[in-house]
Amino acid sequence: MPRPVSDRIMTMRLPLSKDNFATIIIIIIIIKLYCHIQHALYDELESSWQVCSVADKLLLIGDFNARIGRENDKWSLVVSKHGIGKCNSNGELLLALCSEFELIVTNTMFKQNDERKTTWMHPRSRHWHMIDFIITRCRDKMDVHSIRAIRGANCWTEHQMLRSKVAFRIRKKHNRGK
Repeated sequence: MPRPVSDRIMTMRLPLSKDNFATIIIIIIIIKLYCHIQHALYDELESSWQVCSVADKLLLIGDFNARIGRENDKWSLVVSKHGIGKCNSNGELLLALCSEFELIVTNTMFKQNDERKTTWMHPRSRHWHMIDFIITRCRDKMDVHSIRAIRGANCWTEHQMLRSKVAFRIRKKHNRGK
């Protein structure tokens, strides 16, 4: 059952097997309010996944209004080589958070055309940007098999919908000899 954390963050814990769960955290940032609440929002977000079990699979999904760019030397453990554009201050904040908690931005893991990576067009410059992300723990990055923006999907928003194929791998627990 979805559980609201705030008016911008929602969590859901899904059972995968008897002892395994996936925690999904969805975040929506309202750009007009973002400058004033940026650090408070990231604190809320951090506390949302801090309460989920370390054993849980974690998916952090949402509109972060952050451009993470393609410079992956500094953030090589957080961003793969298929980013787009340049990083902005919001992107730096998101990447620092991902680095601190060993998370990876899965949008950058797959080589594809830019139109399949970008999710939002700037109204003045008309340039497309990647600002919506699906993030997971580094140890679970192989669970994500693909991710792409779906152009033309009627979502009642100015953002393109992201579609990701995820197959959670459940690790067997080994009984230690008694």
